[in-house]
Amino acid sequence: MLTPYLPYPLLSGGQIRTYNLLKHFKDKHEITLFSFIRKDEERQYLPELEKFCRKVVVFKRRPAWSLSNILLAGFSAFPFVMISTYLSRSVRQAIHQEISQDNYDVIHAEPFYMMPNIPRTTIPILLVEQTIEYLVYQKYADDFRFFPLKPLLYLDVLKLRLWEEYFWRRATRLVAMSAEDRRLMLKATRGLKKIDIVANGVDASYFNAVKHQVNGTPTILFVGNFKWLPNKDAATFLAREVWPLIVNTQLPQAKLWIVGANPTTEIKALGKIPGVTVEGEIADIRSAFARASVLLAPIRNGRGTKYKVLEAMAASLPVVTTPLGIDGLAVKPNQHVLVATTAKELAGATVNLLKNFKLGQQISRAAKDLITQKYNWSVISQNLDRIYRELGEQ
Repeated sequence: MLTPYLPYPLLSGGQIRTYNLLKHFKDKHEITLFSFIRKDEERQYLPELEKFCRKVVVFKRRPAWSLSNILLAGFSAFPFVMISTYLSRSVRQAIHQEISQDNYDVIHAEPFYMMPNIPRTTIPILLVEQTIEYLVYQKYADDFRFFPLKPLLYLDVLKLRLWEEYFWRRATRLVAMSAEDRRLMLKATRGLKKIDIVANGVDASYFNAVKHQVNGTPTILFVGNFKWLPNKDAATFLAREVWPLIVNTQLPQAKLWIVGANPTTEIKALGKIPGVTVEGEIADIRSAFARASVLLAPIRNGRGTKYKVLEAMAASLPVVTTPLGIDGLAVKPNQHVLVATTAKELAGATVNLLKNFKLGQQISRAAKDLITQKYNWSVISQNLDRIYRELGEQ
């Protein structure tokens, strides 16, 4: 298994996904994990992953803004984002040596920008796409306000798209997170690749243990790792456009609580807005779900399953989100979550939940049942295990 991050500690959706898959596969497969790290201090977490893996090998990632990355992107077909940062001759050589000296049935790469490090091989390659990356950066380029740089951003997005689609075609088999992602991948591969949908999951028993605290102040929660551009966009949109419609016209006593790892200067500045509190990473995210009244996730960019939505549902916290927030999930609006698009609609749905206790209870109960039945990691890992075995028999 090849990942661009060490799957521990659990600070991002990708880390949560990989860690739980490793944990559920440890008795079914022998796994060698190749991962990038950003700092040498991350090596302290290797023993936690060695519980599940036969071997864990890590490599230091180049800083994104290193001179070598800038030159590589400027004078080659590689984009600056993603591929240039993770392209490594030493990793490619190490993988070549590993697969040459031992018998492997499947190479699992996640996501696509790990693919350039895989040498030519007859071993089946499973490529899992948690999101379609070029669409994320396309939105960023569209919204970028310094116009002289826009052509460079669009050029980088074009290169990113070409490489992403190239590696879809190169992989033996593909996994998408949603039907829409699968449709785009089928179109790019002209229907020649088998593409499965395997959504993300959640540790249902872990979040079932949440005991909600009685709080007289309506508290709206947003959760996200702010290294991820769509989380920055959603939090800013929420605080600057949705929140005023809630607090100024409907619920002046309400509070907005923004929680997550790696808050940027821009995100921290949202705490200056009256009624808004910005807090960084917290030790146990369940404590945030326990203290909140509703999760509001106005996601406008980024495909793939949203862990914040899954976890809140598992913790019996009612959710208000956008159609993109439930992309890839068998979630029914008005039954499992409330769904809206504009700032006004999102504010209205949130106020409706906060004022209607019975509605909140009905939605949270239905959501928790759905998570337990369909999105528990034990169920998700079985789906992926079936694909491993089919590939291994080729």
